[in-house]
Amino acid sequence: MQRIPSLDGVRAISITLVVLCHLANWKHISLSFPTVYGALGVRIFFVLSGFLITKLLLREHERSATISLRDFYIRRAYRIFPAAAVYLFVVAIIFRHQLRWYDIAMAALYLANMQSYPQWMLGHLWSLSIEEQFYLLWPFALKTWFRHKSAILVGVMVFSPVFITALYFLHAHGGILGSLPVYADALAIGCLLAIFAPRLPRVPGYAAVFMTSMVFLVPLFAANTQTKTLLQLFVLQPLLHVSIAGVVLHVIQVPYQFLNWGPVAWLGRISYSLSVSIHHLNWDIRWHCWRWDAPACLTILLSNQCCGCERNECKNWSRPRLQCWNELLLPLE
Repeated sequence: MQRIPSLDGVRAISITLVVLCHLANWKHISLSFPTVYGALGVRIFFVLSGFLITKLLLREHERSATISLRDFYIRRAYRIFPAAAVYLFVVAIIFRHQLRWYDIAMAALYLANMQSYPQWMLGHLWSLSIEEQFYLLWPFALKTWFRHKSAILVGVMVFSPVFITALYFLHAHGGILGSLPVYADALAIGCLLAIFAPRLPRVPGYAAVFMTSMVFLVPLFAANTQTKTLLQLFVLQPLLHVSIAGVVLHVIQVPYQFLNWGPVAWLGRISYSLSVSIHHLNWDIRWHCWRWDAPACLTILLSNQCCGCERNECKNWSRPRLQCWNELLLPLE
């Protein structure tokens, strides 16, 4: 199966937003960059993950009338574990005097999003933990209740803002604020896009322009009162997610040259490893660059070796032995 046009380019834009947010936050650049765009980049990743994972699962179901959870989890392990394991190993050595055993355990078990006060070098792994929890639950739910998949996803989109509202009024704090239900609506809209994309018409240019503007304007809304918070949760955030999905569909239907340009696509392909190691940009580059180089460059190098494949999936990834890293590691899909 050929790579889906433009999606690596969308990943590149997303990781660029995240990187610029980190650089601006820690004064490594003088650019006045709205930090909300870092969160936007993560939400775009969530929408893409929902879309690509569901698309692969639906294709498998169409071929075989079922979904092999074993094969899916093996493929995810090959995609996610190597770079994450390298990063955790190097960080555990370099920061062995700062890290506690349960810091490493929470990160290794993909529960970093539930940790109230994570160490700075592991805290950014919360988004990877969200992804892994989604990978664990959604394929099982899709296989078990395949006929009700759309209803389940719509229910998730309704439940997520209700859940956040309940946390708001209950004055909740701690790890639950980073739990999967808080971000599940972004993943769900991506899943719905995969289900309905074959039946959706071509997105007209004016609609694409409108949705793109919403993607970059909605995050700037300041939800600083109770009424504005509810408006954001129940109106603007769903609008944001639908707009992201609409833009993704548009760039697939109309593959823009920039999004498919070699260097941009390459940046998208290594976006996973960049996201794993991004927090090391927080150190003062002048004096502590070696601390960034060790964990970050090793994970990026691993990704570079693993993402040279021009396909979205292996021809036969259930076989006991695979031939090369290029065949083991897949794009974030």
